[in-house]
Amino acid sequence: MDRKNFLKNSLGLAGIVITGPNLLHSEYVSDKICIGNPPKKLLSCSVTNSETEGPFPTHTPSSLVQTNIVGDRTGVAFTMNIYIKNTNANCAAYQGVLVDVWHCDKDGNYSEYGGTQMQQANYTNYHFLRGRQTTDSNGLVSFTSIFPGWYQSRATHIHVHVYKPDGTSLLVTQIAFPEGNTSAVYNVNVNGTSYGYTKGMTGYTYNASDNVFSDGTSNEMSTVTGSLSAGYILTHTIYVAGAANLGTQETSNHKNFKVGQNYPNPFREETVFPIILDERSTVNIDLFDLSGRKLISVIDQQKLSAGKQEIKMSGNQLESGMYIAEITIENTHGKFKEDLKVLVK
Repeated sequence: MDRKNFLKNSLGLAGIVITGPNLLHSEYVSDKICIGNPPKKLLSCSVTNSETEGPFPTHTPSSLVQTNIVGDRTGVAFTMNIYIKNTNANCAAYQGVLVDVWHCDKDGNYSEYGGTQMQQANYTNYHFLRGRQTTDSNGLVSFTSIFPGWYQSRATHIHVHVYKPDGTSLLVTQIAFPEGNTSAVYNVNVNGTSYGYTKGMTGYTYNASDNVFSDGTSNEMSTVTGSLSAGYILTHTIYVAGAANLGTQETSNHKNFKVGQNYPNPFREETVFPIILDERSTVNIDLFDLSGRKLISVIDQQKLSAGKQEIKMSGNQLESGMYIAEITIENTHGKFKEDLKVLVK
């Protein structure tokens, strides 16, 4: 998890720091740790339903890294904001994963396919309405597109494939759209003729009769807002079972310092942050809960000599759950930040 997605207007709680040669120890007073809301407990979330990728998956998604996927298509302006969260990391935003999307045009046709009974229009040499992006620190990818049309036996939908950075598949799923006379689907198809949507709703397959969504859309249903003239914005969150990183996070290894994972992790009474410095550096360690609220400064702008440093932190005043330790190191080479997942039993 990247700390960039944390709220900046956090509550700071000062720690009492005792220093010694190559050893720093942090304790904090129980009445101070109770100021404001207590640290959040572990959240609960479930993996989004897996669905078929359908008959029109993207052939080479790595060649379509782009935010604007409109291509030569026309239609109602449409923005997709898709958040990816990790069920194995307390439902936190999942940074750095690959997200592929694809959907049909206003007439119900897909690029890269066609000339067959399934799709007569031949777009085998086109790549419109397909794209890949990497999630940011908020777990977000955004795409600029046109509002999808529909075709026989399927409700309006978007295909999504989520991968780990190494290309390992995490989830293939689909995004459903709200329905009803006030929905974007209805408005676009009934009132969007000037934008090229000419099918109307006659023969439309609703979610309840769709062969993918008929078993329910509780965790596949998106939120769609906007208008024909201003365009529509889709917002949706997808949950995947990613890496847990429970005490096995890779250590950083810069040329002038090395930060190791705190140990033990998980812990209850005390944990140690091991840092090796090649030169005298200013070190700061802050602990945050998952809402971005700063709880304590484990050490605050301490000038430490070169060598191995072991910085201890007590967990006696913390509730069980996951926290983020932000480690800042500043020296003649610059200023560096590292984040570690810290688990309290």
